[in-house]
Amino acid sequence: MSQTVLIVLAVVAAYLLGSLSFAVIVSRLMGLSDPRTYGSKNPGATNVLRSGNKAAAVSTLALDALKGYVPVLLVVLFGEPYGLGEASAALVGLAAFVGHLFPVFFRFQGGKGVATAAGVLLALNPWLGLATLLTWIIIAGFFRYSSLASIIAAVFAPFYQLLIWGPGPVAGLILVMSLLLIWRHAGNIRKLIEGKESKIGQKAAGAAAAKGK
Repeated sequence: MSQTVLIVLAVVAAYLLGSLSFAVIVSRLMGLSDPRTYGSKNPGATNVLRSGNKAAAVSTLALDALKGYVPVLLVVLFGEPYGLGEASAALVGLAAFVGHLFPVFFRFQGGKGVATAAGVLLALNPWLGLATLLTWIIIAGFFRYSSLASIIAAVFAPFYQLLIWGPGPVAGLILVMSLLLIWRHAGNIRKLIEGKESKIGQKAAGAAAAKGK
């Protein structure tokens, strides 16, 4: 099998895995309302937390991160003998991230990609991933806004990469993911400016258990 075919297969597989909207899947399995119907209407862990079910939120967070982490790690660990190097791993990471944003299984209406992006970064460069996560934790801890923490972490991630590890395919991937992530938070930026953004853990109206549960 040629290198090009392997790359295409890896990218398609990563996109399909990224297209699994675990916020919706976990909520259905746990009898909760669809996260696209309450709060920010974003199918992500932060919005699932607004249902008041911490287990569902943690499960969503972990699974969304893993769908970015696993495909990239597989390429990093096993791709080199087949000619799949850093650039291929970056493409696979981008595919998983784009899958979360535009999931083929959910009418291309996905989340904002924060957890999936974190998983991609941790697989590509654990130290970069940890530095970015620490940035998110510090901002979230001080201000209690997940969106603000995500935006600032997205801004800092490319700078961490360029200043410490230099340019290359990974830097290009991070820049693209950061720009997409900030774009997906455009509505949150407006709410932050207007003082209407919800804080972490704030329960949303309409987040009760699904009908019949």
